[in-house]
Amino acid sequence: MMLLRYKKTYEKIAMGLLSYMPGDKTVKKLQETILQYETNDSWQLYLIKKDDDFIGLIGIELGDDSYTLQHLSVNPSFRGEGIGKEMVMKLQALFPDKKCFGTEETDSFIQRCKSKEEGADL
Repeated sequence: MMLLRYKKTYEKIAMGLLSYMPGDKTVKKLQETILQYETNDSWQLYLIKKDDDFIGLIGIELGDDSYTLQHLSVNPSFRGEGIGKEMVMKLQALFPDKKCFGTEETDSFIQRCKSKEEGADL
C-alpha cells in the first residue's frame, strides 16, 4: 500500500473518505476541511492506495516537534484489516523525529495502535 500526499485532483475522493469520520458530514463542512488542508501548510493530508483504489486517508497538523492526528478514515469495506494502524505507522516513518498526538476523535485510535505495538514510540 502506498501513502500519497493529497493533491487537488483527489478532492472528491478525499471528501468521500472524510465523510466516513464521525461528526458533521455536510458537503459545506467537508469542503471547509479540504480547504484547510489545501491552504494551510502545517495541515497535511495523505491518502492510502491499495491496488488502484484509494481506501483511506490520514490528516495531520504539523507542529515544531510533534504533529496532531486530525483525521483518520478507512473505507468501511476495508475496515478491520489494520489499514488505519498501517497509515499511522507510515506517517510515523515520514516524521520519525516528531511525537504523535490525537484529538478528541483520534486519540483513542492512537492509544490502541500504541498498545498493539509494544514499545513503539508513537
